[in-house]
Amino acid sequence: MTETSTSKTSTNPNIAIAVLGFDFGTTRIGVAIGQSLTGQGRPLAPLKATDGIPNWDTISALVEEWQPDAFVVGLPLNMDGSENEMCQRARKFAKRLHGRYNLPYHMMDERLSSYEAKGQVIAQGGNRNFKENSVDGLAAQMILESWFAQQAETSNG
Repeated sequence: MTETSTSKTSTNPNIAIAVLGFDFGTTRIGVAIGQSLTGQGRPLAPLKATDGIPNWDTISALVEEWQPDAFVVGLPLNMDGSENEMCQRARKFAKRLHGRYNLPYHMMDERLSSYEAKGQVIAQGGNRNFKENSVDGLAAQMILESWFAQQAETSNG
């Protein structure tokens, strides 16, 4: 399930678009960069946030460095698909990205992305202290890659 802003992102599978993905949180925001041709992303350093408010100068630096064509923000739905307060906050963050950078944004169902990211770290023998060893970037990568896969399915379907 995705939601899209009114701006159009190219759906031509032969045109590569760069996308910044975000795993929104109130104390940390996971970030990943990816591109549509490969459908893959890679985690970047998480951003610190204060009650969900990031340092916008840091995000501006990321936008300047990576020159994305769009944003994907994880939508943290409840397991039954219903919405919660964090969904509203993630949407607000996405709309602020759109307003500041005039780029389209897409909301992507992110249920279990953080859980899966933690499982991946544990499976690879990584440190289980997730406060010190953030999985937010990995969760953002999973959200982004899920969105790429969904876009590929839609264009092939």
